[in-house]
Amino acid sequence: MKGLELTLRALHHGERSLADDLLRVAERHGAEHEVRHIATDLARWSQEHTRRLADIAGHYGLDLSGPRSRPPGLVATLREKAGEAVGRRPEPALLLLHDLRELHLSAAGNSLYWEMLAQAAQASRDRRLLELAADCHPQTLRQMRWTDTLVKQLSAQALTSV
Repeated sequence: MKGLELTLRALHHGERSLADDLLRVAERHGAEHEVRHIATDLARWSQEHTRRLADIAGHYGLDLSGPRSRPPGLVATLREKAGEAVGRRPEPALLLLHDLRELHLSAAGNSLYWEMLAQAAQASRDRRLLELAADCHPQTLRQMRWTDTLVKQLSAQALTSV
């Protein structure tokens, strides 16, 4: 049961972080309307995953409703500094590619945890966890497909222009 607890904690943390990162990218690249709107929508998925994980964790004696990992004041400061950094960078497309890479890696990590959770749920015949993974994992895969598609669209021009 210890492994299941660790997986639930890691997945909760990962989904919370991904939601925060998606919102940060939406803010940082607000001029890119598709990025802003889709990243905001995808962040809502991770926020919902976080809420559902916290709800189900109570059935396993876990409390995942604790304070956010970063205080709001720090997040606001980081966002402000990130916005300043974008203004100084000569190539916002390179920054967007970097951000998309980071989002993709975070979503991929979450995807692996969803898969692990689903496998544990199947092995233990835990319908509650299996249903949660079946509902949430496809959305995480969609988050990965979105970042992958944008990287493919932006890479050629961003990496070859001088």
